[in-house]
Amino acid sequence: MIPEEHVRDALTDLVGGRVFPDFAPAGTPLPFITFQAVGGEPVNFLSGDAPGKTNTRMQVNAWAEDRFSAAELGAQIESAMRGAAGLQVEVATGRVSTFDEDTGYRGTRQDYSIWS
Repeated sequence: MIPEEHVRDALTDLVGGRVFPDFAPAGTPLPFITFQAVGGEPVNFLSGDAPGKTNTRMQVNAWAEDRFSAAELGAQIESAMRGAAGLQVEVATGRVSTFDEDTGYRGTRQDYSIWS
């Protein structure tokens, strides 16, 4: 399973399955979660062998109608990511508040370092 599938599976119950890579489709009801890979730490062996695990830095975004709801969902995401089966998760950043001017949605984003 690829890291994106692990993240989706870990978070889907928080928002009734409204978890999307990159962006949510237009008209998706709030709240919802988006995520995207934003890098990682490659593992390279002198032998050229492929590593058994890969590292991905994943940004996870919570979207809601108001700041408090977005912040609460962000905290729930962090808890779910820390306990996700099949992943070794390290919280890479604190949560950052954000705002989407086009929709008026309030958001929270946070990065995780994931080994899978």
